[in-house]
Parts: sequence; C-alpha cells; structure tokens
Amino acid sequence: MYHKVYFMTGTKDDSLEALRDIRSIMERSARFLSLSGWSGVWAGGAALAGAYIARRWLQAYYFGDTDAADFITLRNRLVLLALAVLLTALAGGYFFTQRKAKRQGGPLWNSASRNMLVSLALPLAAGGVFVLGLLYHDDWTYVAPACLVFYGLALISAGRYLVSDIRYLGCLEVLLGCAGMFLPRYGLYLWAAGFGVLHILYGIIVWYKYDKADSR
Repeated sequence: MYHKVYFMTGTKDDSLEALRDIRSIMERSARFLSLSGWSGVWAGGAALAGAYIARRWLQAYYFGDTDAADFITLRNRLVLLALAVLLTALAGGYFFTQRKAKRQGGPLWNSASRNMLVSLALPLAAGGVFVLGLLYHDDWTYVAPACLVFYGLALISAGRYLVSDIRYLGCLEVLLGCAGMFLPRYGLYLWAAGFGVLHILYGIIVWYKYDKADSR
C-alpha cells in the first residue's frame, strides 16, 4: 500500500512539473521575457546624463548674452543631444537584452518580440510626429510632456507582450507628462524623472524579480 501511495504521489508531482513547464513555454512564446532590468538602469543613467548636459546648456543660454542665432544653435544641439541619448539607451538595451536571451537559451527575435515592437511603434510614431510639429513651430513648452505621454502610452500598449510591471511604468510616465502640461517650467525635471529615475527604479525591480534568479 505504501508503495502504491508513493507511486501515485510521484506521478502527481511529475504532472504538476510538466504543467509548469508547459505554462512556462506558453508564456515565453506569448511574452518577450528577455528584456533585462539592466536595460532600464542603463537607459535611466543615459537620460539623467543627457538632462544634466541640457540643463547646463539652457542655463548658459538664459543667463548669457545671446541672440536669435544662438537660439537656433541651442535648438540644434538639444535635438542632437536627444538623439545621442536615444541611441545610447537603445545600444545598451540591445546589449543587455541579447545577453539575457543568450543566457536563457532562447532567440532574441521571435513572435513575442515582433508583437511588442508593433505595439510600441504606433504610439511612438504618433508622438514623434507630434513633437516634430512642436519643434517646427518653435514651441518647446510641451515637448517634454509630449515625450512622456506618448512614451507611456507606448509602454501600456506593449505591456501585454512584456512583464506586467511595464504597464505601471507606462502609467507613471503618462502622469508625469500630464503634470508637465500644467508645469511647463519644470518640463526638463519631469523628463529627467520619467526617463531617468523611473527607468532606473523599474530596472532594479525587474532585475530583482526576474533577472536575479536567472543569473545564478
């Protein structure tokens, strides 16, 4: 009788383990789980560095003896700085995510990653056109809030293909962007908080919840 009970218990445990494996495989096929927490930390650090440089340039502009030509130069420098921050964040994100995918033994490019990028694309593209429109009309007041709002919406849209925590980050980004609409003088600080501080906190949380166990 003892042997029979032991055999049945062992079979039940094996079945539960098999179900857990099947669930894990299905989750990996539906969600892009290779996004590393270090990607968020890296992106946040790049954003804070960019915000610091932009603040120095703006201070030099507002407190210096300048004219219209200097404003055009400042505008071009800020646009180039934003592109440099974006490319730096993407390069670091790709590096850390590829390293995590290799450690997990899965492909970086699959149906989940494709669906994630498609979900990100529309809000980001709309936000990019909106921001370019603001720059075209020399209206810098709402550039930072617009970046935060559209980026947050993109994260919420792609949340179904990523870890659930990304949606909380998206909601916070949208809230900061909405606050920036009424606090235009603090746009750069809100931008730094959203793209810098929140990314770092998000990256740390993701690393502790998902990456730490895989790195052992």
